[in-house]
Amino acid sequence: MTHKTQVGIIGAGPAGLTLSLLLHQAGIQSVIIEYRSRDYAESRVRAGLLEQNTVDLFNELGAAERLNKEGLQHQGVYLSFDGVRTRVPFNELTGGRGITIYGQQEMVKDLIKINIEREVPIHFEATATKLEDIDTASPKIQYIQNEETHVLECDFIAGCDGYHGISRKSMPTGSYNEFQKEYPFSWLGILAHVAPSSDELIYAYHERGFALHSLRSETVSRLYIQVDNNDKVENWPDKQIWDELEIRLTDNKGFKLNRGEIFEKSITPMRSFMIDNLQYGRLFLAGDAGHIVPPTGGKGLNLAVADIKWLSAAFIDWYKNNKEEPLLSYTSNCLPRIWRAQDFSNFMTTLFHKQAAQGSFDYHLQKAKFNYIIQSVAQATTIAENYVGLKEI
Repeated sequence: MTHKTQVGIIGAGPAGLTLSLLLHQAGIQSVIIEYRSRDYAESRVRAGLLEQNTVDLFNELGAAERLNKEGLQHQGVYLSFDGVRTRVPFNELTGGRGITIYGQQEMVKDLIKINIEREVPIHFEATATKLEDIDTASPKIQYIQNEETHVLECDFIAGCDGYHGISRKSMPTGSYNEFQKEYPFSWLGILAHVAPSSDELIYAYHERGFALHSLRSETVSRLYIQVDNNDKVENWPDKQIWDELEIRLTDNKGFKLNRGEIFEKSITPMRSFMIDNLQYGRLFLAGDAGHIVPPTGGKGLNLAVADIKWLSAAFIDWYKNNKEEPLLSYTSNCLPRIWRAQDFSNFMTTLFHKQAAQGSFDYHLQKAKFNYIIQSVAQATTIAENYVGLKEI
């Protein structure tokens, strides 16, 4: 069976769903192909940190009603090193900008609901199997749904299907270069039914390893500890996790850790990945399909949305003004922000994770960087600006 649209979108994550709404707002047709079920897409727990630009865009799209009611606005972050804690005040250092904590799965629920209300077609449990004619004016997405093969003919294809998706794999060999960095540690993350122990996030270096106190709501906490890459969840009973978190998050001001029922555990490798070309012919990549950052800086979802702002603007310019240049410049427009996010994520990762023996030369370099944050308003401002997201997309 053959279908037609203007922009074929592969992936119903934040990137694909945001793109479809921006195109709909401009009167441009799109169809989303998603290989997972709607229930899976709406329940998969992912990051939950939204930059100021991301929140602003969702408000512009009329997609932030629940976000504004339930999201937790933060105007600062706590940073600790060997128990010495300082706070970086975002609002004071960035002219009132901040972040909002709102689970990615909740954002996906909202975006799916609004797309459906606006009659944007989303085909769930539809597996894209082949991209054809991407170097012509009539690219096609072949996909299977309900054991039936379909072909979606379109003007453009937006590959928003993540690292493992078909989109990047359909780019010709030699059309891009890969860059990657594997870190020698992972995160053991938990979700727990317990009120957060802090009003804002805490990043902590400890001689036993990194720890992060985050949250998802006023009743659900999200916490992480640094573990070896070959570690397993089975090695960490609940009490041992809470004991380790208490040790690593302890500060010189009497921090108390709330404990509760852990309802999810997982281990996430820490790595960076990106390519230097996000387009080929009529195929354009966005989000994790083209780049991955370690979660230390909270940039993944926000980078995807930044890509989409460039891509949607380029599509709109092509359809409304018959301008091709913004499409040709898509990669060069996106790359500076992606590299900035890679650098900031790497900075936060190397600053707060234990990588060398306590008291070694490298340890003292880490500690000197932390002390400089306390001593220098300029350094604290640099962290605040990057954390809340640079104003320019």
